[in-house]
Amino acid sequence: MNIENAQEAVDEWIKAHGVRYFNELTNMAQLTEEVGEVARIIARRYGEQSEKESDKDKDLGEELADVLFVVLCLANQTGINLQESFDKKLNLKAKRDHDRHHNNKKLK
Repeated sequence: MNIENAQEAVDEWIKAHGVRYFNELTNMAQLTEEVGEVARIIARRYGEQSEKESDKDKDLGEELADVLFVVLCLANQTGINLQESFDKKLNLKAKRDHDRHHNNKKLK
């Protein structure tokens, strides 16, 4: 599934199950909440904080999917073709950063 298909799938889900999109501010708050859940898992599982017993069953992939879902909602409701925007950004980064990271001594 490409990003364009994912946007369509989210839109269909909203129409079938969600009644309507939450407004943009609510979705922004929801996105922040979901990113916080990802951060909690990363900090405890891969960072220096100890992982609580209640966090050990948390699924990082599921939490990342929650972030993606809300991002797709925001793109849909603001009229953004995220596939087009992502492709454009990837091309820009490829041109801008082609040698930059290879020449970064910190990454060697």
